[in-house]
Amino acid sequence: MTMNFEQARHNMVEQQVRTWEVLDARVLSLFESIQREDFVPVRYRKMAFADLHIPLDHDEFMMKPIVEGRLLQAVDIQPEETVLEIGTGSGFVTACLARLAKQVVSVDIHESFTQRARELLGEKDINNVELFTGDVMSGWQPEQAQDVVVVTGSVPSVPEAFMGWVNPGGRLFCIVGESPAMEAWLFTRLNATEWRRECLFETDLPALINAETAPEFEF
Repeated sequence: MTMNFEQARHNMVEQQVRTWEVLDARVLSLFESIQREDFVPVRYRKMAFADLHIPLDHDEFMMKPIVEGRLLQAVDIQPEETVLEIGTGSGFVTACLARLAKQVVSVDIHESFTQRARELLGEKDINNVELFTGDVMSGWQPEQAQDVVVVTGSVPSVPEAFMGWVNPGGRLFCIVGESPAMEAWLFTRLNATEWRRECLFETDLPALINAETAPEFEF
């Protein structure tokens, strides 16, 4: 029996994403138009729209659609803004960010993820993404600060470096804490030294590799 991906995608948007307070029309449109199943490992393709973490290689996971939706809604990317994504993973969130932003820089510690994302984004004519392989916890850093920084793995506390990569007026989305009690936070940089913090929701997400070694930011 052939799966109806269009119907499954629509159901995901209406029954999961929208019911989890994701009401931003731009975000809902992305979930309707970008084929999430193309970013899922082939053996899990039929689970592409399920409310669960889908396994990737290297013991990594795709975030649940509801978390991806809340993330994209919270950072409220404008067409002229630039984005840094820490953790390319499957490339699905990368594709969503690219459709919203002027330019996206995405980095992942696993070269195979970087290569796969490059192929998928190319197939979908998404050309405003620069992909890098590197470890943000030990030396890799972007060439310049960005308007929005999105972290797709959790951290025990917010690394100092991440805060330094956000432009004044910019936002950082980060999931902070220890399993199973973590919180998704939106940090808005008001000026050189001041930040506004907003706790968005509770969740649980695998940690970024080497995250526990980074100096933490003191608010």
